[in-house]
Amino acid sequence: MRFKGLVLIFLIFFQSSCAQSLENKNVLVVWGGWDGHQPEVFANLVEKWLISQKSNYKIANGTEAYDDYEELIKYDLIIQSITMGEIDGKRANNLIKAVRNGVGIAGAHGGLGDSFRNNPNYQFMIGGQWVSHPGGKVDFKVNFLDDDLTKGLNDFEINSEQWYVHYDPNIEIIASTTFTYDFFSWIDGVVMPVAWKKTFDKGKVFYISIGHDPMEFEKHADAWKLLTRGFIWAARD
Repeated sequence: MRFKGLVLIFLIFFQSSCAQSLENKNVLVVWGGWDGHQPEVFANLVEKWLISQKSNYKIANGTEAYDDYEELIKYDLIIQSITMGEIDGKRANNLIKAVRNGVGIAGAHGGLGDSFRNNPNYQFMIGGQWVSHPGGKVDFKVNFLDDDLTKGLNDFEINSEQWYVHYDPNIEIIASTTFTYDFFSWIDGVVMPVAWKKTFDKGKVFYISIGHDPMEFEKHADAWKLLTRGFIWAARD
């Protein structure tokens, strides 16, 4: 019995350790769209981290990466950074089908939450869509909610775009921000999600709305920790 107990403890520890890494996971990083959000810079930051994770990764520029469903389904995680942009029906269907069948998808700011504005099926998958950032870049506070992904993280102040989003009530909000009277009186006191996670059939989706400048993730360590924890969480088990 004692030996069995030790084995059980080891297995629990081993599984927990594996859950904290993307080692040997297949990851596709796709960037493009509006240059103002510096998608290539974001992709480069992510690439450095994936190297440290010992992931099997590929970097692709443009939605051509979604041409072949049979290739997409081989990935455990897609990290996307494409603001606005366009996607044709076949590529959108391949992406959505891959996530429905277990491939995770994750990203930040416009790279995931303001992609392909004319594709509501994509927005249904992600769980939200940008509609405004009152005042442009402003000072605001990010508040973490209780969740496994936010353990040990501290609320922080940031100067960036405070995003107002239309979102699915089915998302699980894990970070939020509160709007003030400064620009539009009718949104004073509105609490808006900054980060969420959700499932989409067999796939998992993670999103965080900060990152107008990708270097915000270097300035705010807890934002980067949440982003990378979200990557790990979203990857196929």
